[in-house]
Amino acid sequence: MRSSLPALRATLAAIAATFSFASLAKAQFAPAPAPITRAPHVATVPSPRAGSCHNGQSFERFLADLKQKAAAEGVSQRAIAEASPYLVYDQGIVNRDRGQRVFGQLFTEFAGRMAATYRMQNGQQHIRTYAAAFARAEKEYGVPPAVIAAFWGLESDFGANMGNLPTLRSLVSLAYDCRRSERFQGETIAALKIIDRGDLSPSEMIGSWAGELGQTQFLPTHYVNYAVDYDGDGRRNLLRSGPDVIGSTANYIASGLKWRRGEPWLEEIRLPQDFPWEQADLTIKAPRSKWTSLGVIYPDGRQLPSDNLQASVLLPMGRNGPAFLAYANFAAYTEWNNSLIYSTTAGYLASRIAGAPPMRRPAGPVAQLPFNEIKELQQLLVRAGFDVGKVDGVLGQQSRTAIKAMQLKYGLPADSWPTADLLARMRGGARAQAGPVQ
Repeated sequence: MRSSLPALRATLAAIAATFSFASLAKAQFAPAPAPITRAPHVATVPSPRAGSCHNGQSFERFLADLKQKAAAEGVSQRAIAEASPYLVYDQGIVNRDRGQRVFGQLFTEFAGRMAATYRMQNGQQHIRTYAAAFARAEKEYGVPPAVIAAFWGLESDFGANMGNLPTLRSLVSLAYDCRRSERFQGETIAALKIIDRGDLSPSEMIGSWAGELGQTQFLPTHYVNYAVDYDGDGRRNLLRSGPDVIGSTANYIASGLKWRRGEPWLEEIRLPQDFPWEQADLTIKAPRSKWTSLGVIYPDGRQLPSDNLQASVLLPMGRNGPAFLAYANFAAYTEWNNSLIYSTTAGYLASRIAGAPPMRRPAGPVAQLPFNEIKELQQLLVRAGFDVGKVDGVLGQQSRTAIKAMQLKYGLPADSWPTADLLARMRGGARAQAGPVQ
């Protein structure tokens, strides 16, 4: 099944644009090379506008100031000197960041590829191989092995594909660029701290183009704050040590993402035809007893526990697609990566690794609006007074909320899924509001 990875690279690189900035490179599946042993040459020079947010400072002046900030935060001059040959600007990294194309993909297509049987089985095998580390992590942090293994598989295919670019070059280039300068200045300083405490050398820092490191793709700030030495060698090595990857990922999920010990995260369900679709929303939380009273059951017909455990009904493809109960722990997935497709896939893969059956396929094809029509729908929603965030053709939570409101207005099933019917009605409404052409 490894042969399927090259075909995914272009797809996932495009989907990465729908992810949070911290996850832009998580879907890169390029082969991981051996660490470079010498400083890379400067590939390109900054564009004329690159320093506009730094009072026109040259990159060299900006870098000198950044090194001073790092020293003020406790980074040693030794570590700064070791890293300096790698702190070079690459306009190609910035171009890549700014040039990401967005395209949509149905959840069932994405999950079918990324939560495929081979990856589920690989996750189960890794749990057996590292049984002691997984057991320790669950005892100390309360995070089940399947949850850790799912992220491990999705982020790097268990270390096979961690990226192939010098991390320091990526970070400092994005720090000098004006789009997210402050954030990446902090990430660059965090990378220097990783070097300073002896976890990785500058030449070992090879990862994604957005500066993430290791087998579960940690940003340097997460590496500094949550990486733990689980193999006892005195280093936190998330590139080479399976136990360190397991313990560190569990620590981040538990401490950074507030995982709730002993609680579920995502379960597939079946909804009745007369379900009140407007109730299917991650912002609406209710006890399972309420969902039971509305006719929600498991896919095999079993009843849900009629208890007070809070959950939301999640329809990643509207009422004609799969349905899930998303529990409080599902928030850890959306915090890890705010793409609904990615987070739902990660939760689903974890459930599969833990032993859940494959999800039911939709009874028929689920129509999806093309990118340009989703963008047009967003524009119409903005004209109707809704805040959808960025009008970018990406179906985020704000867009879904606005879509549901308009579905209710037009008497359509309010499942937050954009349809040709809704678009046609909104086009008609916009024409009526504009009045006759003079």
